Formats: sequence, structure tokens, C-alpha cells
Amino acid sequence: MNQRPAPPQVPFWRSPQGRAWTFQIAMLAAFLWLVAAAYSNVLANLESRGISSGFKFLRNEAGFRIGETMGVPLPGWGVFVILAALAAGLAASRLMARRARSTPGPRGDAWFAAGVLACAGLPVLALWLTRDAVDVAHYSETSSYGLALAVGLLNTLKVTLIGCVASTFLGLLVALGRLSPNWLLRTLCRWYVELNRNLPVLLQLFFWYFIVLQHLPDVRNSLSLGEWAFLNKRGLYVPALVPLDGAWPFCAALLAALAAAVVLRRRSRRLRDETGAPGRWVVPGACLLLALPALSWLAAGQPFALELPALKGFNFQGGTGLSPEFTALVVGLTVYVSAFNAEIIRSGIQAVPKGQREAARALAMGEGQVLRLVVLPQAMRVIVPPMTSEYLAIAKSSSLAVAIGYPDFVSVGGTVLNQSGQSIEVVGIWMGVYLAISLVISLGMNIYNRRVALVER
Repeated sequence: MNQRPAPPQVPFWRSPQGRAWTFQIAMLAAFLWLVAAAYSNVLANLESRGISSGFKFLRNEAGFRIGETMGVPLPGWGVFVILAALAAGLAASRLMARRARSTPGPRGDAWFAAGVLACAGLPVLALWLTRDAVDVAHYSETSSYGLALAVGLLNTLKVTLIGCVASTFLGLLVALGRLSPNWLLRTLCRWYVELNRNLPVLLQLFFWYFIVLQHLPDVRNSLSLGEWAFLNKRGLYVPALVPLDGAWPFCAALLAALAAAVVLRRRSRRLRDETGAPGRWVVPGACLLLALPALSWLAAGQPFALELPALKGFNFQGGTGLSPEFTALVVGLTVYVSAFNAEIIRSGIQAVPKGQREAARALAMGEGQVLRLVVLPQAMRVIVPPMTSEYLAIAKSSSLAVAIGYPDFVSVGGTVLNQSGQSIEVVGIWMGVYLAISLVISLGMNIYNRRVALVER
């Protein structure tokens, strides 16, 4: 029997796999050569101009003033304990939530209550234990460049957080207005969206800062809301809560009451699904929310003191003051992004099939119940992905604060760059920080999107 001869062996460099490997190795070598050439060129230019490279300049004295500063917690074991407690609380709550879903009956409610307490209680307990161990640095002109950049970063995070929350609620209200059967309300909301969506965000920041806030009255003639709030061209002054000795027991009692109310709501829904009887958890939950903090107040003393702003000398003292730059930036970003959020939420609500609403109304649900229990849960799977882009836009557009003088991360970094001459390092820090902020926002929204996504079998 004749055997068929074996096919000739193709050399590795002529095979498809060999060509692919050769091409990728050549591309990697070209990329490394390009990076090495750029790095060598940068070092040569820095040396010719007498500029040293590296990040040692972050320890040098800044010598400039920042108009709006916050305390920066310094790295230490106290901060590590708080972060570890936060991570442990989230992990424990996730595990206990799985046990609660897999365990029916009262034992599932107990696991759910334990998860709520672990999620909120562990970070609060860590804060109480390390309240004297966390060193907080306050910026001054003698502080370092590194602390100046940290203050600018906190200002950027503050604007981003407030802008995301405020633009979401304002966008929801505008979206519901656009879907309203009332012609006047629907038309006003439509023009709100069209006007804000078609104007540049920088122009809107100029409008709020130079047209609105700069034409407010001076300090002596401030617009006031009784003795509670004052608005003038130097900013908005509102009352502040000052923690006292009873603050920690009050917070612990409030957390326990919230956990108990959540468990009552879960138990009420479970009994309603099993027996059909309407659950009653609102009144007992409200009583717990009022009774436990009140008992803590009576046992441990007053938790907070209300500090009202008062005119002393040439400006208001006490309370919390919001600068015109901060107010203009937050209001401008909130109004601009809320127009996009409104359209996203409206499209998500309209994506829910009409039959779902009709079926809910056939079950004698009110319009509020239809929106809260049927429409919005299904619309979230359409709303969340594009909303992630809008939250990223708020974080990145906050860098426009340099146009109105708010000391955000880019503005403070620009001053550091001009004084130190470390352009490459400062630009690298800018890029790394904004990349980290965007990745954290995307990660959080992706996790939330998986929770609200429609599960198909």
C-alpha cells in the first residue's frame, strides 16, 4: 500500500502566524524606538535650558495664595484604616446581600439588615476610632506645590460631585416637564433644552459669572432670606452645622434607624408578595427615624450647633460661604449638562413600551406608581450608559473654571507650572489625574448599569 507523502513544511517566517509575529515585533520595536528618542530629546532640551527633571519640585514652597481651600487629609494609618473599613463594609454588604437573596423568610431579612449595617456602620466606626489620628493639612503660602495641587484636586472633585447630582435631578424634572400634557410647561421645558444645549458651556459660565453674579448688590445691601441666607457679589452665605459631643452617638442612632426602616420595608414587601395584604412600613419606619435619634440627643447631648452667618465689619462671618466663582461654575455646568440629561431621560422613558403603562393602569396603579414602579426601572437600562458620558463631561468641563478664576486643579497646576517651569511633569500629572477620575466614574456607572440591566433567561 502506497503512503501519501507528507506535505512540505512551510518555513515559520512564511507562514501566516510567522508573518503576524514578525509584524507585531517590528511595530513594538518601532514604538519603543520612538519613545526612547522622544525621552532622549526631552532630556537634552531640559538640560540645555538648565531645568532639572523629576518630581522633587513638589516639595518646594509654593509662595502663592489660593482663594478657596479645603483641609487635605495627610496619608497615614488613620486614612488607611478608614479606606480599609470602607472596602470591608462594601465587601461584607455584597456578601450578605447574596445570602439575603438566597435565604427566604425572616433569616433573609436578618442578613439584609446585617449588610446595611456593615456597609454604613464600619466606615462610621472607623471615622470615630481615628478621629484624632487623621492629620489634616491646611494650605497657606508657605505650603508645598504638592499640597497646592491636592487642594486644586479637591476643588475639582467638589464641583464634579455637586454637578453630577444636581444635573441629574434637574434633568429629571425637565424631562418630566417635556412629557407633560400641559402645553405651556412642555413648551418652556423644550426651549430650556434647546437654549442650553446649543450654547457653548464657556459662554454660559461667562453669563452666570459676569452678567448675573457680578451685578448683585454689595455686602451692605445683600439680598437676604431672613437671618438664614445672604447673597451678594462676594458670594452666597448659608448656615453651617458645627458638630458637638453628641454628634457621633446621633449619627450611630440615625444609621441604626435607617437600617431598621430599610428592613421593615423589605419585610413588608415580602409579606405583600406572599399574602397579598398591603404592607405597612411607612409609619413604623418614620417613628424609628424620629425616636432613635431623639433618644440619642437626650442621652448624649446636643449633636450639632447651627451657626448663622452674621455681618461683622466688611464681610459676613460664620456659616458657610460659597464664592461667586464656585457658584457660577456649579450653576453653569449643572444647567448645561441638565439639558442633555433631560433628553436622555426623556428618550429612556419613551423607550418603555406603551403596553407596560396600560397594564399598570389596568392594575389600578396611580400615575406616580406607574412612573416609579414600572417606567423608571425599565428606562434605567437605556438611561445609564449615555448618562455616563455626561458625568465624564462634567468632570472634564470643570477645567474651564480657569476662565472665571476658580482655583480648580488645572488653574492651580497652571500657576505651579509657570513658577517651577516643570511643564512635562505638571502636564503628566494633569493627564494622569483626569484619566483616573474618568476611569473611576466609568467603573462606578458600569457596576450600576449591570445592576439595573434587564436580565434575560
